[in-house]
Amino acid sequence: MNILDKIVADKRKEVDLRQSLIPIKQLESSVLFGRQTNSLVNNLRASQSGIIAEHKRRSPSKAVINQSLNVQDVASGYESAGVCGMSVLTDSKYFGGSLDDLILARASCQLPLLRKEFIINEYQILEAKSYGADVILLIAAILSRDEIKQFSELAKQLQMDVLLEVHNEEELNKSLMPSLDMLGVNNRNLKTFSVSLDTSKELSKKIPDEFVKVSESGISSVEAIKELQPYGYKGFLIGENFMKTDNPGKSAQDFIKTLEI
Repeated sequence: MNILDKIVADKRKEVDLRQSLIPIKQLESSVLFGRQTNSLVNNLRASQSGIIAEHKRRSPSKAVINQSLNVQDVASGYESAGVCGMSVLTDSKYFGGSLDDLILARASCQLPLLRKEFIINEYQILEAKSYGADVILLIAAILSRDEIKQFSELAKQLQMDVLLEVHNEEELNKSLMPSLDMLGVNNRNLKTFSVSLDTSKELSKKIPDEFVKVSESGISSVEAIKELQPYGYKGFLIGENFMKTDNPGKSAQDFIKTLEI
């Protein structure tokens, strides 16, 4: 069993428990459930930098990244830096995140917020909306085509953007459908944790132009972004590079300034 299989097995138990504690009607009565969402897709299309900055305390591949920062300061710092959107890890066991992080980020900025989570149930999409997310992540490696269709169509009904993450051509081919907005290519091999930008380069020509292309993982330099932009990428998910500093917002600001020179 690889790390992704372990995470999904744990996630199924977690979601079953959450559903038993908080019914869907309670989620739908949240003050945030009816709010007008902010579009990450529109921001990426209009941006020169395309930075989606992440709040991430730790990960299975890197252990602790930064446990000392509070999410409110990170969110307001990212907004001041001029990023296109913010990704918030909500998995607790493996990444040290929570839905509380999402709601605190929502209270601290107007950025489009992506709930970064291992979504395996419609309940988590309703949860994302009720805690203030504008965007959901779907991971092709853990979902069937029917699930991707079902989940992405529900998100669109809720006026949320959908980022679909793939690791290879097989996952991409099973996933393409009109209810997706963004195609994210994860440069990290989930079995070995090795990272290569070649994954984004190779898959770029297979992604139809109607989807916004996003590159994820292993992007730690301005040079990496400039290398990927000619391949049609408009979005770049960066977490560890900013979060490992004492001031992620300032780090993101400096990064964007250098990128735009």
